[in-house]
Amino acid sequence: MSTQTTGDFDTLCTGDLPTKPWRPQSELEANPIGLPRDVCETLSAQLDRHLASLYTMWHQYRKHHWLVTGPQFMDLHKYLEANYDEIAEDGDLVAERMTAIGGIPTCAPAAQEALSYIDPEPEGMFHIRDSLKRDRESEGIIAINLRKTIQEAGKHGDFGTERILKKVLVHAEDRAHHLDHFLEEDSLEIGRADG
Repeated sequence: MSTQTTGDFDTLCTGDLPTKPWRPQSELEANPIGLPRDVCETLSAQLDRHLASLYTMWHQYRKHHWLVTGPQFMDLHKYLEANYDEIAEDGDLVAERMTAIGGIPTCAPAAQEALSYIDPEPEGMFHIRDSLKRDRESEGIIAINLRKTIQEAGKHGDFGTERILKKVLVHAEDRAHHLDHFLEEDSLEIGRADG
């Protein structure tokens, strides 16, 4: 275990902290809402993948927010910020639902990346149009996967998960739709007399 020190302070982490949780992530807790254990096992795993994918998108939108440049900088900067804020709220809804049905959300960034069905954008700066295309494609993938879990939840009578994921789905669809507008070929610059 690494030891951290800061300035004149003594060692902050000494290795005396527990390394094993009192309840492992693989152990599903009995839920207080009356859903069968097998349904909770299935849906908890799917919710965890959605959560990991949402956080992959959160990181991508943060990156694009930090790196966007050009004539539409401020509009895109604010738009991307609104997206990562919305995704953070949606991720919280998904994680809270997961705990309600007895699961433990994956929280470590490397574990989330491995679990995500969205591939993160490689490190480095890409042209914003390429980044937005990647975001639009990723939002579409999220929407497809959310619909599958919504159907699964409804089939098993888990209407709470179904309702929460429908809200998350509408947000993903709206973001994809708005990204599509940003990526359209039309512009106020087209048809200018001096253009």
